[in-house]
Amino acid sequence: MRLVHRPAPGSDRTETVLASDVDVARSTLEQARGLMFRRSIPDDYALVFPFDEPDTRWLHMLFVPFAIDAAWLVDGEVTATKRLAPFVGLGRGRADTVVELPAGAAESVAVGDELRLDE
Repeated sequence: MRLVHRPAPGSDRTETVLASDVDVARSTLEQARGLMFRRSIPDDYALVFPFDEPDTRWLHMLFVPFAIDAAWLVDGEVTATKRLAPFVGLGRGRADTVVELPAGAAESVAVGDELRLDE
């Protein structure tokens, strides 16, 4: 499975693969743990949090010793992005899916772009 970034229509940017090593946190326990207690993640890694419906979704960096990029999505469209600092980062956005990536991996991702999982 991989995470693909498709820029918004009308953009001169091209489609890219953001991550080729993707985990999906489906259970409540997996979602609560997130990236906590890991020492690092690979450069081509993404952790995806699917939810049943759009709502305000919060992310915290408690017990996460490295920075990450986060993207909040509704129906695959990016509604917000943010770089979260180690240990103290906090972010929120409206989403039915949240994606966590290594810091810098989502620099080219903008609100209105599409992120999707390919098998």
